[in-house]
Parts: sequence; structure tokens; C-alpha cells
Amino acid sequence: MWKLTQPWWEFVLRALLVYGFLLVLLRLTGKRQVGQLAPFDFVMLLVLSNAVQNSMNAGDNTVAGGFILVATLLAVNGVMSWLTWRSKRAETLLEGRPQILIHNGQLDEAMLASERITRHELMAAVRQAGVSDVADVRVAILETNGRINVIPLAPQSPAAP
Repeated sequence: MWKLTQPWWEFVLRALLVYGFLLVLLRLTGKRQVGQLAPFDFVMLLVLSNAVQNSMNAGDNTVAGGFILVATLLAVNGVMSWLTWRSKRAETLLEGRPQILIHNGQLDEAMLASERITRHELMAAVRQAGVSDVADVRVAILETNGRINVIPLAPQSPAAP
């Protein structure tokens, strides 16, 4: 239960390698947050976690090995959070930049395609902001956390008599 089959540092190294590999791959796949994942995206995350398990623990199922992996993953996650908080360059590299999807009622089809956002997903965000038509949107921004924020055009004030 406690006797490791591999040296402790190998667990740390394996966890760091897998964390880095997954971070790069997930960063390349887009900016959806967990609440916005389609069922197949969610299943993919579950399968990924199972797929990388053995690459991290090298077949070692001891409690001590699990503790080392958990501590390593939490530590590297803390370092990444601190790094993105401290450095704008690291934040941009790791989290990306917000992207404008609609500007003054004009939909940016190329940006939708590059971010793999469907019109249905965009229109759901627009409707959630209380707007029914893209023409009535001042700006819609895909934030780095995957959320789409919509700012409607200011309503026209009625002309004075």
C-alpha cells in the first residue's frame, strides 16, 4: 500500500510531462468552459483522464504514489495560476486573448470558424443577453474562460417633440 514501485521523482516527472502535454493540447482545442461542453466534449475529458492515468503512475497503485501525483498536480496548477496572475505574456500564452465575434451588428464569420463556435451557440448567448437579432449587438466577445459576453446597442432615445 505504501511501498513505491518507482522512485518518487519519477512520479513528479511523469505528472509534469502529462500535465504539460494535456495543457498544450487542450489550449489548442479552444476556449469552452465546462458548462459549455457538448456531451462528446465531456466524454472526451473523462476518457483523457483515464488514458493518462497509467502514464503518470507507471502501473503503481500505491497510496503513496497517488499522494505524490496529487501533490505534484496541485503544485503545478498553483504555479500556473501564479504565473498567469504575475505575467501578462504568460497569461496570453496559456489562456489566450478575448476574441470579438460581433462588432456593431457585424458577425465575424472567420472568427467563429477559427474558434469553432456555431451560430447556434452564438445566438444562444445573444438571446441570453436579451437581444433577438445580431444587428442589435454592439459587441459579442468570446472571453478566455470560454464564456460569450454580449453587449447590446444602446436603445435609441425617442425624438423630443
